[in-house]
Amino acid sequence: MSEVIDPGLELLDRQNRFVNEHLRRIFVQIYRIVRNRADAQDLTQETFIKALQRQEQLKDEQKAAHWLSRIATNTAIDFMRRSARASFCDIELAPPSLAESPEQALLRSEHHDYLEDGLRLLSPRERAALILRDVEGLPAEEVARHLNCSKATVRSHIANARTKFRKYVERRKR
Repeated sequence: MSEVIDPGLELLDRQNRFVNEHLRRIFVQIYRIVRNRADAQDLTQETFIKALQRQEQLKDEQKAAHWLSRIATNTAIDFMRRSARASFCDIELAPPSLAESPEQALLRSEHHDYLEDGLRLLSPRERAALILRDVEGLPAEEVARHLNCSKATVRSHIANARTKFRKYVERRKR
């Protein structure tokens, strides 16, 4: 006797697997752009809703992952544009290790704040390009696909971001 599989259940199972496989990566990607946990959670949900509304794009797993990353980046950048602000929250720091002194904890916290302040100076696209390239380690071609622009534009965003950040560091040294 052959078992009859409900096509609706099969589709739901495929969607659940897709979300479970990519949820954490997409949340982290969005969080690094918007720098606010609640906004990142909302935007992650919005990203998956957009993706799941276009089932035909999910057939090829590798292309679907890239396509999902692009949706996430664009959703985060659009949000930053709409809100015309960047909101930041404290990232919950891991409990200090027993080897870390109070002075080291303070220095780590100050270093974190210092970097956050520098990132606030960047436009959402510059921040996204810099994070995808320098933090995530993606090649310029991949960053260009994520941001839906040319490699030359990515290089321009990264150069501008690095220049702004360098000037920020120089001002802070004085």
